[in-house]
Parts: sequence; C-alpha cells; structure tokens
Amino acid sequence: MIPVRGFEGKRVAVFGLGRSGLTAARALKAGGAEPLLWDDQAKSLTQAAKEGFTLENLKVSDWTEIDALMLSPGVPLTHPEPHWTVQKAKAAGVPVIGDIELFASSLNRLSDADRPRTVAITGTNGKSTTTALISWILQQAGRDVRMGGNIGIGVLDLADFRRGAVYVIETSSYQLDLTHSFAPDVAVLLNVSPDHLDRHGGMDGYVAAKRRIFAAQRPDQTAVIGADDSWCQAITTDQLTQHGDGRGPRVVPVSARRVMGRGIYALQGVIYDSTGERTREVANLAAAQSLRGRHNWQNAVAATAACRALGLSDEAIRDGLLSFPGLAHRMQEVGRIGNVRFVNDSKATNADAARQAMLAYDRFFWIAGGRAKAGGIEELNDLFERVEGAFLIGEAAELFAATLGSRVPVTQSRTILAATAQAFAAAEAYAAKTGQDAVVLLSPACASFDQFPDFEARGEAFAQAVRDIAAREAQKASAAASSDAVLSS
Repeated sequence: MIPVRGFEGKRVAVFGLGRSGLTAARALKAGGAEPLLWDDQAKSLTQAAKEGFTLENLKVSDWTEIDALMLSPGVPLTHPEPHWTVQKAKAAGVPVIGDIELFASSLNRLSDADRPRTVAITGTNGKSTTTALISWILQQAGRDVRMGGNIGIGVLDLADFRRGAVYVIETSSYQLDLTHSFAPDVAVLLNVSPDHLDRHGGMDGYVAAKRRIFAAQRPDQTAVIGADDSWCQAITTDQLTQHGDGRGPRVVPVSARRVMGRGIYALQGVIYDSTGERTREVANLAAAQSLRGRHNWQNAVAATAACRALGLSDEAIRDGLLSFPGLAHRMQEVGRIGNVRFVNDSKATNADAARQAMLAYDRFFWIAGGRAKAGGIEELNDLFERVEGAFLIGEAAELFAATLGSRVPVTQSRTILAATAQAFAAAEAYAAKTGQDAVVLLSPACASFDQFPDFEARGEAFAQAVRDIAAREAQKASAAASSDAVLSS
C-alpha cells in the first residue's frame, strides 16, 4: 500500500466504497488522515464498519469541517448531474479529488532523488494492453515495475514508493477528471473516439478529461500522443504549439497508419523511430503473435515511445515486444477445433474497438451485442462485407439485426452459449466447403451489463462455451473411433 501523504490530521470524506474507495480510505488512514466514509449502499457501509472506519452520513455533515472529498470514479462528477456529495463539497469550497490525485499528492512530496518514475496511459481503446505491454518490456529489461490503476491492482494498493522503481498506471477519463497535480514522467494518450459521453456531457468534455493527463507535466517529461484520429491530431498540434518553446513536455507523436516528420510509427507492422537525426527500424511485429492488427501496432508504437523515454535500448524494446504474451479478452485465441479458431475480444465494448478486431480478419463469423453504446454499429458498415454470419446476443440483438439488414446472414442467438454453438456450426461448414481456416470472433461492440457484471465475465463465458464444444467434439470423435474399431474387427 502507498500511505497517502499531505493529508495528515485532515478530515477527508470518502464517498463510494467499492474497490477504489475502500483502498483510498485505507491509504489515507495509513498516512495519518481521518477518513469519513459513506455510501448509498448499506452492504458497503457494513464492510467499512467491519474494518473499523468512521462512518459519517455526509448528507447531514458540516462540510465546513471537511478538508477534501475523495470521490470514487464511478460516481458522477458533472454529468448527467453532479452527485449530491459533489454539490455539497463545491458549495463549501471543499476540493473534490480521486485516487490518482491522492497518489500524486504522495509522489509530489518525495525528493527528486527518492522519486520513482511514472508512466500513465489513457485512451478510448487499448489502455490495458498498452499498460501491460509497457510493464512487460520494462520487466524483461530488468526494471522494478509496479503496474496498476484502472487495470488489476488499484493505484494506492501498489507497493510503497521505492527509488528506481517504475509505476505504470492505466488511467480512465473518470479518474483524470479528478486530478490536478498528477505529472507522470511519461503520459500516453493512445486515441480518442466517442465513449462515456453521458458522463462527460458530450465529446468536448470527454476530450478535455483525456487531455488532463498532460496538464501538469514539466519540460523534463514526455507526452506520447497517438496521431491516428482527428481528436488526437488536434491535441498533438495544440501541445506542440503551446509547448514548442520548451515550457511543456517533450511531445512524441506515434502512429500505426502514416509516416511522420518526427515520431515513432509502424508501416505494415514494422516499427520505425524517426525522433533522431535518422530513421531506424526498431522491430518487425510479424513474429509477435499477441500484437496482431493495426490497433495493436498502435499500442506497440506507444509502448516503444514510452520505453525509449525511460532510456531503454532498441534491442530491449524489440525483445519485449516480440515476447509479449498478451492479455485475456483482447484478441485472445481461446481455442481451436479442427479448422475453426475462436478469438475472445470481449474487451471491445464499443464500435471503434470492434473495428480494430474486425480489420484483423478478411472473413469471420461475428458474435456481437450486449448493451449498445450511442450509434450502435452503424459506423462499422464498411466492414460488414467481411462478416460471413452474425450471431447476436443481449439487448442489442434486434437493433444490430436491423442495422445489418440483408447484407449479412443474421441469427438472433440471444445468449453467448447459443451464439458460440451456432457460430461454430456455421464456421465448421464454411471450413469444410472452402478448405480454409475459419474464425469465430467475439467482439461485441457493446457493454456487457445486460447479461454480465463485466467484460471479463462475458469473455470467460465465451471461453467456457468453446471448451464445452471441444469436449463434445472429442467425445464424438472417440465414439466414432470406437465404432470403427468394432466394425473392423
């Protein structure tokens, strides 16, 4: 745990007692603060009481005696409307902060000699893969790495600061909205596409939240910005214009689509570094099985730029890229039955993320659906010709069927179990007819919350369905072999 410094003896209200809220309360208490905990859910209060925390009904508290409000990222800060705790805090002039800001408060109190390095990653898509990839490359190079934040371990649950360590932190737009002094040594913005617009009041608010990752950076720090979408291109231009005189961080553009004057880019899966006097090849991702597709090339060039900023050699970066094992639920091959491969991309919770997976295959059988995001799958219409058959699940099944229309054979499977079995049957027939391998791709383009608690549970259900089919197919093959043996005797 990282004890929170800077709040010694202060009364800090903590609202939202999920993982990040309870972790923040423990870290505040460890650092000498007096946390006051509250939640709208009785069971959350019960857990906090069991740990010995002070429970205080913040609806009736005297907010003039509270020094800060630690708000869990799942609680609305501004939209659809500010949560009642936020309204009370602002009325009393109490700062509203999150767990990343508490992390920054502790970090900023260390001397330069004792301060570890920090890398923060955000973006609409690819955050988790890039966070894990950077951590992997650094670990393979012998660095002391602590990975957490919006992935795995909460940021304040990481081991306390240690000189020479590197903290690699995935940050969401919700978390960034609650920061003001967080200044990572390397800040990475991968991409921006419409997402969580209800929580940010529209695209302008969402982009502003993402941009906060660079807000407190200094000239000795690095901003890595993806240049493959119009929003990030504008941010890159703004950063270069505002800080071209050396007053802000060094800006390194990265791209998986095009050659740039200065930056790190990928062409057909080969990474080039043009940040120096001459362009040089860093790595060929053809041998990197876990980094297939242009979206993973974008993750790889961002990781390359981040690791270069931390002083790693091209050789160390190349070794890490090519040995990266990948992450579950992100273009993860979870099984193969005969000539049919099953790919779990459950993390694709919006259309833009699904696009990246769809671009990796010329033909595939698509399992999609769940709780639809704004716009549904309309923007994927240019890729429908790649879909041999669509097997639709969850609340979005009818909506997606209407969008696909007559362009794609559609089955409204409703459940992931049915969809996996039906997609396998169709893929198996396709493979037998064409003599080619077939791909069943779970890339839902939807949130999972209509049928599952999270995308991980959805991906596990898909993987289990694949295992069940494999077991049945093995039993059929065994029975057939036994029958042949009896007939031949």
